[in-house]
Amino acid sequence: MPKKILNQNQTPLYSAIINYTAEGTIPFHVPGHKQGRGNKELTDILGQNCINMDLTCMEDLDNICNPVSAIKEAEELAAQLYGADKAYFLVNGTTSGIQAMIMSVCEPGDKIILPRNVHKSAIGGIILSGAKPVYVHTEINEQFGIAMGVKTEDIAAALESNPDAKAVFLMNPIYYGIASNLKEIVSLAHSYNIPVIVDEAHGAHLVFDERLPQSSMEAGADLAASSTHKLGGSLTQSSLLLLQGSLINPQKLKATLNLTQTTSPSYILLASLDIARKQLALKGQQMIEDTYELAIWAGERIKKIEGVQVMDEEVLNYQGSYAYDPTKIVINVRDLGLSGYDVEKILRKKYHIQVELSDLFNIIILVSLGDNKETLSILIDALAEIAKGQKLHNVFKYFVPLPAIPESVISPRDAFYAETGPVPLCEAEGEISAEMIMAYPPGIPIICPGERITQDVIDYVNILKKETAELQGTEDPDMVNIKVLKNRLVLVQNEEKLNQEAI
Repeated sequence: MPKKILNQNQTPLYSAIINYTAEGTIPFHVPGHKQGRGNKELTDILGQNCINMDLTCMEDLDNICNPVSAIKEAEELAAQLYGADKAYFLVNGTTSGIQAMIMSVCEPGDKIILPRNVHKSAIGGIILSGAKPVYVHTEINEQFGIAMGVKTEDIAAALESNPDAKAVFLMNPIYYGIASNLKEIVSLAHSYNIPVIVDEAHGAHLVFDERLPQSSMEAGADLAASSTHKLGGSLTQSSLLLLQGSLINPQKLKATLNLTQTTSPSYILLASLDIARKQLALKGQQMIEDTYELAIWAGERIKKIEGVQVMDEEVLNYQGSYAYDPTKIVINVRDLGLSGYDVEKILRKKYHIQVELSDLFNIIILVSLGDNKETLSILIDALAEIAKGQKLHNVFKYFVPLPAIPESVISPRDAFYAETGPVPLCEAEGEISAEMIMAYPPGIPIICPGERITQDVIDYVNILKKETAELQGTEDPDMVNIKVLKNRLVLVQNEEKLNQEAI
């Protein structure tokens, strides 16, 4: 039976909020500011309309833990827009969606197949679920210094070696805009009756332009967490979780969400999802087409600047790189003798321009719904001026490859909860890490709990520290020390593993 076509002009949740505030109801419920009367300064900053919308769960406004009316209707509209069977509103960011996806398919000890260059939220989901990661390698682009997409044959090899895996986890696209052949990988995983779950934090716009990489739902993936706030126009921290097919139990997924999400959701964030969905439904195709063309225009102009390189179709020559999203303009600056961190600082301090991301070799410029030629021209002129000021070109500041994937000794969860102690990072070679280290953004772990620390990892972290990259993950904010496992636990677990293999 065909699904009923819903009216995308409607905003059931936002309308319910407006109706409630228009009635002039006297609130004897949380939040305690009581429509701003209890915090005049905050009301003056945010505005009366916004503060009136800061409400709580009640019959009129539905309940995110068990939606039956306004939230349910708004989620159904979002699901239909993205071609999903179900959609779930998230106010804890896409991080909560990624962790819920993993926890809904993996129990302690279950295997999950995934690339190593995942966001730290995926490692968090693995720790919370107790799953065991099976990492697949990705080809390294040496010019840009980044890990690319995942080859289908590598997923095939992982599935053949681990047919008991509970899920394949992918990103669509990665932070740098590269997408794997998701449709082919989904078909492969489904032949093993294994679901594919997707971090689509940077793909909320994909469905609206066929020139972009295919969206997860179009490719047949089972679950996808999508950052509507990044590229879809909603407020920061608001996202969607999309479900389709029969391989994922929706009741278990919802129960998992209810374990981790707040019971006091921001109705301002929820309303922004409803409003952003409406705009995308009515105007999204034209808006994303315009964004695409604007990004191509800007990329071509930046390519003309001596000493910089812009990622383009040539990146598809790398194995595992099936498609790319040009609205993420990846600008390589290594030929200028500057790091990406250097260029980010110059743009911010001298030109008052803030980029999306910087790393050792690159900066990323994110082009989205709110950009235009005027703002991009200011950026392009600034980049040209920076490049002109560099007297020596083709002088690499660094030529340091990404460290190889470290050896996994015990599971991330066991390492996280193990008996640990701090050691100086400079002396940690050979130790088993109990913490993550990642540069943020993009939040991709360099070392994960349970992995053996190598000298390559130490050297790479020291270079990032020298560049004052924003490093996260260790309890020591200066990252002088790192928590490692005490040897007794590792020896015992390795002995148990050897005994099991001998049986």
